[in-house]
Amino acid sequence: MLADWSERQGQTAARRGPTQPRPPPGPLPVAAQETPHGTVHVSERLLPPDHHHGSAPVAGALDVEGPLVARLALHEDLAGVDYQRMLFLDTETTGLAGGTGTVPFLVGLAWFEGRSLRVHQLFLRKLGEEAPMLRVLAARMAQSSCIVTFNGKSFDWPLLRTRFVLNRVKAPAELPHLDLLHCARRVFKHRGAGTRLVHMEEQVLGLRRVDDVDGSLIPDLYFRYLRGGDGASLTPVLEHNANDLLLLAALLGEMVRRFRAGDGTAVPRDEDPRDLLGFASVALRAGDHTRARAFARAATRGSGTVGMEAHALASRLARMAGEPEAAADHLHQALQSARGFQAASLHLELTKLYEHSLKDLAAALRHARLSAAAELPEDHRRRIVRLEGRIDRSTRARALDLGARPPRPGP
Repeated sequence: MLADWSERQGQTAARRGPTQPRPPPGPLPVAAQETPHGTVHVSERLLPPDHHHGSAPVAGALDVEGPLVARLALHEDLAGVDYQRMLFLDTETTGLAGGTGTVPFLVGLAWFEGRSLRVHQLFLRKLGEEAPMLRVLAARMAQSSCIVTFNGKSFDWPLLRTRFVLNRVKAPAELPHLDLLHCARRVFKHRGAGTRLVHMEEQVLGLRRVDDVDGSLIPDLYFRYLRGGDGASLTPVLEHNANDLLLLAALLGEMVRRFRAGDGTAVPRDEDPRDLLGFASVALRAGDHTRARAFARAATRGSGTVGMEAHALASRLARMAGEPEAAADHLHQALQSARGFQAASLHLELTKLYEHSLKDLAAALRHARLSAAAELPEDHRRRIVRLEGRIDRSTRARALDLGARPPRPGP
């Protein structure tokens, strides 16, 4: 039986032809560097000042103003940061689950030298060799004024902080942290295309990556490398990480540039009304009412839901500025696109505006009767009864006043 099995195996091998030898592993796309903290493996490049990522110049991040960044991020601690010394950070890891089992095998860093951007990627050649890499990261953070990430507050930095503890390396002092994910969610939420980093790249900067490695495949590529696979297969991973770092710089500069346009000057007419509405909402939350009004008025050029929400926001800002007539006008224009609950809510706002600011009780009652869907039935009934009572009392008071007047003298 054994001889028969061996013969069949030989016949199968003959049909398949000669076995191709497995190619030897390719070189790592990184170079070893000696540092005061030990050997680290680095991929590095320096991009010139005129380098663009999509439609935006990477060096545009250097032109941001601290107060504008703080308002855009709704984080006052960022107002006094020196953005010439900011540090962009993005990691690639062995998984997304978090916890002690997730290892950042690639720590991507970028910082400006003059107006050139240096991309410095630290690669973990073997598990267990994290300490020198973490010490290099800590040294770079000590020279930086803040870190800029995309979802880094929830993922990258907590993971790195855990790795410092597990490797018994002193963690660097906490720096002000600008997480562009939160800014992007607030500004671009009306686009409806999601707020993943690649979505921002396509929608805002007009750049679509070609042959980009899927993020879900990155952990497996690294584990294959650890098992003796081709190191060159990690080149797309390093390129993916480098593009993410460039995108951080370009996106920061582009968002602040567009936010700056609402400082009282005319907002460019080619701006997307969806983004203008997002900027208006952010400016309102930051207490920058002048900028919010400029963006809201410009966003009213939008159609459908965007135009309606822009008019509603412009009405709120006009009311806060003591301009009830303008507020009412914006609400009436918003009603042209509103349906259902939204329309009822606008009628309710008009009811309050006419009753308390414009002192037109008849108009207030007219809109109140159309606002039933926007409030509880009992509250709606009380509002109608109160307005009807006020109108009735006002009518009787006028009648009494006219009856008490002496007759006019004849000619």
